[in-house]
Amino acid sequence: MTDRRFYVTTPIYYVNARPHLGHLYTTLLADALARHYRQRGFDTFFLTGTDEHGLNIERAAAAAGRPVKEHVDAIVAEFKATFAAFGLEPDDWIRTTDAAHIQGAQALWRRVRDRGYIYKGHYAGWYCSSCNEFKDEVIPGEAPVCEIHLRPTERVAEESYFFKLSAFRDRLLDFYEAQPEAIQPDARRNEAVSFVSASLRDLSISRISVKWGIPVPDDPAHTMYVWFDALSNYITALGFGNDARTGFDRFWPHVLHLVGKDILRFHAVYWPAFLMAADLPPPRRVFSHGMWLSGGRKMSKTPDASGRSNAIDLGVLRRHFSNDVARYFCLREMAYGQDGDFTYEALIDRANGDLASGFGNLASRTLTLIRKAFDGVVPNVPPDAPPDAREAAAAIAERFTVQRAVFLAHIERLALSRALEAAWELIALLDKHLSDTAPWKLTGSPEARPRLATILHTAAEGLRHLTVWLYPFLPEATTALWSRLGLPGQPARVAPESLSWQRFKSAVVSDGPALFPRLDKTTIMNDIEATTQPVAAPPASPAPAAAPETGYITIDDFAKVELRVGQVLEAERVPKADKLLRLQVDVGEATPRQILAGIAQYYAPETLIGRKIVVATNLAPRKLRGLESNGMLLAASVGEQGRPVIATFTEDAPNGARLK
Repeated sequence: MTDRRFYVTTPIYYVNARPHLGHLYTTLLADALARHYRQRGFDTFFLTGTDEHGLNIERAAAAAGRPVKEHVDAIVAEFKATFAAFGLEPDDWIRTTDAAHIQGAQALWRRVRDRGYIYKGHYAGWYCSSCNEFKDEVIPGEAPVCEIHLRPTERVAEESYFFKLSAFRDRLLDFYEAQPEAIQPDARRNEAVSFVSASLRDLSISRISVKWGIPVPDDPAHTMYVWFDALSNYITALGFGNDARTGFDRFWPHVLHLVGKDILRFHAVYWPAFLMAADLPPPRRVFSHGMWLSGGRKMSKTPDASGRSNAIDLGVLRRHFSNDVARYFCLREMAYGQDGDFTYEALIDRANGDLASGFGNLASRTLTLIRKAFDGVVPNVPPDAPPDAREAAAAIAERFTVQRAVFLAHIERLALSRALEAAWELIALLDKHLSDTAPWKLTGSPEARPRLATILHTAAEGLRHLTVWLYPFLPEATTALWSRLGLPGQPARVAPESLSWQRFKSAVVSDGPALFPRLDKTTIMNDIEATTQPVAAPPASPAPAAAPETGYITIDDFAKVELRVGQVLEAERVPKADKLLRLQVDVGEATPRQILAGIAQYYAPETLIGRKIVVATNLAPRKLRGLESNGMLLAASVGEQGRPVIATFTEDAPNGARLK
């Protein structure tokens, strides 16, 4: 980064539910990045907060039998307490019920309106109150089911203000092309490009029927569309349109928005367009991370066949695992832009393997040997150190220098999992160095003392570097280790790039408990099982007098489905259908087949052309949007939102070949 400002935001969390792992992860990611850049001397600002307006909040408060503000205050307090318990330290917490935010959001509205991009009209459509989004009608006259919340939408017909989103098609596409790093990963940027390229319709941005919201300036019968309100927090928190905060000129647009992929469109399309309409610069970076699964399945509080939920309970997480263990697992397990899988068993394995047996054991062995062999004084490399010991130490020092550039580069591109892998390669390197040189065998030999000093200096110096690098990921453990190494100050104030391989000055190590005690997997899992009892299932209906149901099918049943290799020859979006692609697929017949697939939100048409796919070819044709679909492509449903991943082939297979 050439600019020395770092402004990082989480989405502001909608207070219609208690805090969960998704909320924790994004905030934890922002916290780690803020610690890293602050450690390196960047002017840093970390913002999180809560989105507190809208129809869903009104209804939740009514169901709870209390005033809306009292309802949101209680949930906000729980969010704040939860984040504090996990050691997260935002610089500011914005609430959309704050007077300063309301003033700023209204100032943004006026600015967009006065530039001619807001007009009054009438809207009729299907609305999901949980998404705060209108959904396209699929079957004329029938309420579409929200694909995220799996509930029918509601019909809304009322006067509304509209934002001229359609006027920003070319400007948005130019923005994506000129600043490809602005929307990341690339797959998410491609989604935004495809959405904007297909069709942009003007956006309804006010409601008359919703009273719990920010009044539209000069027309208080209307309240703002909750996303116009919510997105503006990123600049109102910096003082835009109000005098309560300062920092807009200092930090905007030097921002990194961290968002889940389910809200990508709002941040990658609507938000830049709102800013362009206000003659303000769009955000510098929007990064869309993956979703958490558990055991390969979408997390849900609904019990499965065994009567248990696979959702991760934050109370259970706090009770059994330290903050550093939870931080490490989340940041290591969620790879760049991909979904992550979170289970308590995997967390325990990571904690015992990487932390207890890895970093923790390296620290323990090094400090114990220094206390035993040098009365706790960290040794330096003596003048009479053997040449081979010096060469080995120099090689490790050089490896640290090279690896530091790799580590920092991964963090710059937000691949924190890869950064941790780079650090753990060095932990393994130091561990191997100790195992190969066996310093514990040298402690009783005076003539081996120069070699022993060189070995332990190398291990201690490596630990010093790693403690600084890993502080943002493991703030509690690294701060404790820094102190035990007898070092002045704290790792939070040392920049990784400022480190060099050096001599210790009167550093005396101290004893203390294990940084990462080994976790008893059986005991912890038994306790978790005992405290998350299965939900009682309703009594089963009497079974009819028939052969017992096994759930199996026969080979004859399977043979009824004809699966063939197909190759996509053409792909395009279906007009006025956000989710549909029309494909022409060669399945080995005289003419290609037309297949309609609901994957437009996840695959740009051009990325499919030439791809080999699996097609079910003996399904009855059906009509969608007036077009006939003659077959179905196969895809896996992964992630919290059921993202489709198309089934394909690692080896070449001829078009039309039958799958058996």
